[in-house]
Amino acid sequence: MNRTESLLQNWDFCYDKEDWYPPLADALKALTAEQADWRPAGEHANTIWETVEHLIFYKERLLKRITGEESQYPEGLTNDDTFVVTSKTESDWEATQNRLKSVHLGIRERITNLNVDQLQALVTNRPLDEWLNSLILHDAYHTGQIILIRKLQGSWPSRRSFE
Repeated sequence: MNRTESLLQNWDFCYDKEDWYPPLADALKALTAEQADWRPAGEHANTIWETVEHLIFYKERLLKRITGEESQYPEGLTNDDTFVVTSKTESDWEATQNRLKSVHLGIRERITNLNVDQLQALVTNRPLDEWLNSLILHDAYHTGQIILIRKLQGSWPSRRSFE
């Protein structure tokens, strides 16, 4: 397996292919807007929806860097600012999930067409393959948080089988 194939495999594992942990798409499956907006006790906890907005922000940012549309972090924006939900209807939640899928697939398409030299090319201050690996780990980390929140709210199965 070459470097591109390995990145693609892990990119798929973090979104829609089962591996050692449930992928993000499964973690969001059958989740209503109300469930996505549920906040565990404690003021420092994010909702699932806020977390998905955060994931979208960093995926869109990387995609813009790959395509040359953006090179710098938006001025005045903090990491906390990326966890914002502006409207909370069922159609908004569906649109948010579609945006997540779209940007994930957009990056996947770019990975498919990259060679080793392009993967090693600097994007801002790091090689592109490092950014991609970092984002894969970022997705896995937040997928675990999403599943924990679903367990706390009772919307995740108490027993789950996978192949």
